[in-house]
Amino acid sequence: MDDIDLELGAEDEHGGFDTQALVQLQQQHEQIERSLHGASSSSALSLQEAAQQEQQDKDHQQGQQQAPRKKKVVKKWRDEWADTYKWAYVALQEGSPRIFCRVCKEFGRKHRRNPYGNEGSRNMQMSALEEHNNSLLHKEALRLQAASRDKGHGMLERPVYIKALLSRTSESIIEGVARRDPNEAEFIQAVHEVVHTLEPVLTKYPQYAHVLERLLEPECIIIFRVPWMDDKGEIHVNRGFRVNFCQALGPYKGGLRFHPSVNLSIIKFLAFDQTLKHSLTPLNLGGARGGSDFDPKGKSDNEVLRFCQSFMEELYRHIKAHQDVFTGDIGVNSREVGYLFGQYRRLTGHFDLSSAGWASRNIRSIATAATGYGLVYFAKFLLADLNKDLRGLRCVVSGSGKVAMHALEKLINFGAVPVTVSDSKSYLLDDDGFDNIKLALIKEIKFQRKSLREYTKRYSKARFYEDAKPWGEKCDLAFPCATQNEINHSDALALVNAGCQVLIEGSDMPCTTEAAEVIRKAGIFIAPSKAANAGGVAITDLEAMQNSSCIQLSAETIDAQLQDFVRTMYLKCLGVANEYGFPRGAPESLVYGANIASFLRVAQALLEQGCV
Repeated sequence: MDDIDLELGAEDEHGGFDTQALVQLQQQHEQIERSLHGASSSSALSLQEAAQQEQQDKDHQQGQQQAPRKKKVVKKWRDEWADTYKWAYVALQEGSPRIFCRVCKEFGRKHRRNPYGNEGSRNMQMSALEEHNNSLLHKEALRLQAASRDKGHGMLERPVYIKALLSRTSESIIEGVARRDPNEAEFIQAVHEVVHTLEPVLTKYPQYAHVLERLLEPECIIIFRVPWMDDKGEIHVNRGFRVNFCQALGPYKGGLRFHPSVNLSIIKFLAFDQTLKHSLTPLNLGGARGGSDFDPKGKSDNEVLRFCQSFMEELYRHIKAHQDVFTGDIGVNSREVGYLFGQYRRLTGHFDLSSAGWASRNIRSIATAATGYGLVYFAKFLLADLNKDLRGLRCVVSGSGKVAMHALEKLINFGAVPVTVSDSKSYLLDDDGFDNIKLALIKEIKFQRKSLREYTKRYSKARFYEDAKPWGEKCDLAFPCATQNEINHSDALALVNAGCQVLIEGSDMPCTTEAAEVIRKAGIFIAPSKAANAGGVAITDLEAMQNSSCIQLSAETIDAQLQDFVRTMYLKCLGVANEYGFPRGAPESLVYGANIASFLRVAQALLEQGCV
């Protein structure tokens, strides 16, 4: 960095400068004038020349004294301002040079000796900057820098703006969540991914930072024990959860998940994601999720029944038709929903959970398929913007549950070539692609709770891989439909090397942070789960209309409305992304558009309701 020369006034004289030489020169000059007064005109010229010479000598001596004086002052300043100097740099601000702080990109303000800000000399600017460096603003910036290094994120590349108490940075918001819930890895990851994409909003509307902080804390968390008896008469105890995240847009609604991996962090992340997913739609619904670490696999029907009844004996106290409504998720299918609803009806005497799987047959059929169908519709609209078509494209699908099976069905109908399905520890590959007959066999295998290896007994060309994932298989599109974080860093690299061009998120948050970074840098187009797998949410409105009237809608009518709903969601994401500087055709435009659009709607509702 260039040296910054200080401008000194009369009061800033250096104490070590000797002025005696100037006094002696002045006295000598006066004596010469008196002795030569009245002399002949012939010697006047020589005396004048002598006087001029004396004046030049005096000026030269003064110049010699001033040069080292300036150097000494600069050196003294470097020693005195060493701590400030390393944070300082010079830049133009509204056409004038200013001295800025490298940490928070602010320049010194409100110096007592300089009421006009930094319009004064540079030494006064540095005094103001010293005052600034001792301020809470600067100390907060230093703290964030240290926290960023401790967490392995490196130094922050962008300026850290903390304008008084009016706004906070995305990094400080994430840090606050991590400090409050340090052991909730999935929830922190979900918050990080969303907040990062909201930086354009926080820059444009600083007041939304406080709304975001408010939104990131769930409104209600319920944790309870679930004792149940197995067929041998032994008692087991599992843990149940229900997280009501935000009710600003309408009653809570969200699925229940029964899986051994379930914990509070996963349920909170799912509830947060569900809140934004509902906000992205035109429906008036809040977000919630729940579940238990109970594993229905390997359990008899009676054991599942007893667990569901015990689970509902506590949950029924907290749910109502217009307050909190549950649906199914992983491990909670029609059998579990039926058991849960039956116990709720016996305990309350009310038949008011129609949206929990008790609508008409047509609605139930399409609602089960809506999420999987919606994924394929979303992929179709995305490919159309890329001047491509699904027909003939090779697709890799993970999972073998409801979402994956119905995605396969719709891909086959559109002429695509899906080649894989998977379970928790293996996957099945058929290079010829699945058709409707093969899909029926897979559904039968899953219904009988058998291994996907059974498929290879009928189709010998197919291959079954144990302890592996399908992401290394050659593909044009990938449909992760299993669970969160199913694609890690090495899987993402394999996916890029396999030629994948589009990733359609069927599961919520399917990529780890490292995997998402690899996919982003590779330029793969991403259809975010908030928009792509919201097809099941669309059916909610049809369910409500079906249950409040005698109108019977055909499956074709419902499917057509589902397509219109997905198209609307797709165009909404593109429009908002373009508004905030992410043009159509950018690989991450849909991610930014979905997160920004969903946040703005729920944030505005919270502001209007005085919740912040």
